[in-house]
Amino acid sequence: MREVLPELFHDPMSPFCRKVRIVLDEMGVRFSLTQEDVSLRREEFLALNPAGEVPVLVDGNGFALADSQAIVEFVQDVRKEPDLLGPDPAQRAETRRLVAWFDRKMYRDVTSVIIEEKIHKWRQKRGKPDSAVLAAARGRLRLHLDYMESLLATRFWLASERFSLADIAAASQISCIDYVGDIPWSSSQATREWYARIKSRPSFQPILDDRLAGMPPDDHYADPDF
Repeated sequence: MREVLPELFHDPMSPFCRKVRIVLDEMGVRFSLTQEDVSLRREEFLALNPAGEVPVLVDGNGFALADSQAIVEFVQDVRKEPDLLGPDPAQRAETRRLVAWFDRKMYRDVTSVIIEEKIHKWRQKRGKPDSAVLAAARGRLRLHLDYMESLLATRFWLASERFSLADIAAASQISCIDYVGDIPWSSSQATREWYARIKSRPSFQPILDDRLAGMPPDDHYADPDF
């Protein structure tokens, strides 16, 4: 009997979909990808997730799970290894704290704004990006990069000396912003070195292979030695 792979409904420019894809690869889960245009509000997709949002993971038995954090913790509970949360309660709490920081605060402050102005407006032919809105988002980005620099001053990875879900959540946000060339890498050396390590991981290669038709990334986007 042919194996039925889990199916991930995604948008390639969603940091939350990228987060799930990286976790699945890190955990050794084979899966198929289906790109979903949530603006169409397909009945079949809404039956899987009434919120009408990606990511949605449907396993081989038809069980559908939405929300990136719910998905990755489900996969962690099922697969066990590698442990992407941490070896003890304190470390797991710190990992979850940083995941929430990047998933909520950085996404709200920066990523969602830049994606809306530079990608969604372009996709939907709604005119040019608002330069004032972008300037404000870039200013807030500087604060997030400074925070990452402070974490990396005392840790090899963001949450500890071990690679974790916190790094995946952060890199998922960073990669979407970097696609459109809005990361000021020259003034964030520790974060740049951290991101180079992320880009060298096999689980990250499919992310770096993502392309939007008609909107290629900056030249350095896929280069681990940028």
